[in-house]
Amino acid sequence: MIPFLHTQGSKFADADGQPVRLRGVGLGGWLNMENFITGYAANESLMRAAVRDVLGPDAYELFFERLLTVFFTDEDAALLAGTGLNCVRVPVNYHHFEDDSAPLTIKPDGFRHLDRVIDLCARHGIYTVIDLHAAPGGQNHHWHSDNPTHVPLFWVHRDFQDRVVNLWEHLATHYRGHPGVAGYNLLNEPADESRAVVGPFYERLVAAVRAVDPDHILFLDGNTYSTEFDIFGADSAAPADERPRNIVYACHDYAAAGLGRGGPYPGLTDGTWFDAAALELKFRQRSEFSRRTGTPVWVGEFGPIYTGDPVRDDQRRQILADQLEIYRRYDASWSIWTYKDLGPQGLVTVRPDSPYGARFGPFTAKKARLAADSWGSDGVGVAEVTGPVQDLIEREFPRFEPYPWGRRDWVKTLLLNITMAQPLAREYAELLRGLREDELIALADSFALGNCTVRTTLASQLERG
Repeated sequence: MIPFLHTQGSKFADADGQPVRLRGVGLGGWLNMENFITGYAANESLMRAAVRDVLGPDAYELFFERLLTVFFTDEDAALLAGTGLNCVRVPVNYHHFEDDSAPLTIKPDGFRHLDRVIDLCARHGIYTVIDLHAAPGGQNHHWHSDNPTHVPLFWVHRDFQDRVVNLWEHLATHYRGHPGVAGYNLLNEPADESRAVVGPFYERLVAAVRAVDPDHILFLDGNTYSTEFDIFGADSAAPADERPRNIVYACHDYAAAGLGRGGPYPGLTDGTWFDAAALELKFRQRSEFSRRTGTPVWVGEFGPIYTGDPVRDDQRRQILADQLEIYRRYDASWSIWTYKDLGPQGLVTVRPDSPYGARFGPFTAKKARLAADSWGSDGVGVAEVTGPVQDLIEREFPRFEPYPWGRRDWVKTLLLNITMAQPLAREYAELLRGLREDELIALADSFALGNCTVRTTLASQLERG
């Protein structure tokens, strides 16, 4: 049986007090689907509604049940264990546990797939971290919180917050005492512009979970996409035995040089120089709160995006090598994003000649041309259209710098990732129209490990990390 995990000062430790450094992957695209991972457009709920309209309820259930079943199996857990990894961060969407039409009513069937993966990971000596990635109302502005708009209404409506507290009370009740669960990542990348709601909400949520489950580790993302930690107000001057126990302040550490608009490495990206020293400086800034409070450093997300260009991808691998070396020196635990996808980041990738790759290849190429996915695109798309709009907003509103990432990201989100992406979600669904059950199963089975390719260079880097 895998031993229960807790924090011990600045380290994770097992039941015998032996230090454990968590090294693992995020299971993105599974219980919380994301457009760039599995190939659709816009946000998950919109895509699912479109697919249900096209397929009807029975074929819809067949397709998604098969996809969720084959996406992560015992073979996947064995691959991770064989690579020397010991943790899987599992993002979940609240829709698996609660319907918007029946708020506060938890669906027992929602635990089925999560139970399966937690148990099979534990059998391979792999811990899991349950991550609420998409909350009612959207806790941030973007597609990965299943937000169909650019407004995080979670921070406006108390009802949404009540539902998350209720959900976590049920999750904590269900998994308390389970040693395979390292802990609960209570809210992925919150973004409260007021900075007045998120701190009190975390206090309320932590107290509610602790009342049900006092033993599991709580992973708390900082505000503004895991970058601001002053909302917690922990006392770094307190004696060591009074420091937060079983609390981890999770930072995310994406390197701008390794993202969609990233330039050469070492080199300039959007006017900023990036090299190993710059990566270390950024990591120190992002992990400063954890180090100051004497709590474990856990990088909940990081990882470059691969392009298919050999020169650029060699540079991306060097970015990753430099980050992993930094994490080793600082004894930081980490969870790379992501385990399995169509190719941008995954340790495991769906083959282009698979049934899924063949059917949706032209569609994903169109998405890339239009820059309809925020993650990994150049943020420009059809420049003769997007350029004048960006210029117009800059000219007419020169002091407009909206939260969280400024004017250009705001325009890009509305123009490309919503206006362009939402009709594309319908187009994605139409590609499923008229397919037989065996054809739907073949599409889903394209995500089974045996039908995918392992990125061996990435596996080697992670094994050494």
